[in-house]
Amino acid sequence: MITARCALEQDREVFAIPGSPLDPRRGGANHLLRQGAVLTESTADILDVLREMSARSVEEQRPSGPSAPTTPPADDEVACGRVLVAEKLSPAPVEVDELVRQCHLSPAVVLTILLELELAGRIERHPGNQVSSI
Repeated sequence: MITARCALEQDREVFAIPGSPLDPRRGGANHLLRQGAVLTESTADILDVLREMSARSVEEQRPSGPSAPTTPPADDEVACGRVLVAEKLSPAPVEVDELVRQCHLSPAVVLTILLELELAGRIERHPGNQVSSI
């Protein structure tokens, strides 16, 4: 009963099988039903609730606003940015966000350049979203 009460307080689904009015042990399940537990007579009742929850979670995960563009940055923009990013890199780690600010480039361009440098083995990634030249 304590677990069920905590679940109800946290807005979690609680299932209860109703008890017979003649059974003196029915009090707990019937109390849960009065508190908002789902009346459960068969597995179909549980599956119905789980389907509804699944449909709601999918709808909640869909972005409601405009999404970010998924097109890669232009090659000429990346080519120009390579020099700027290379100048700002040193053996001392620097945050990627700071590189974006210092180079005045879009995050997509800086991340593309850093990926190229990482694949070429010219930079090293560090904790805290930091990079350094090797």
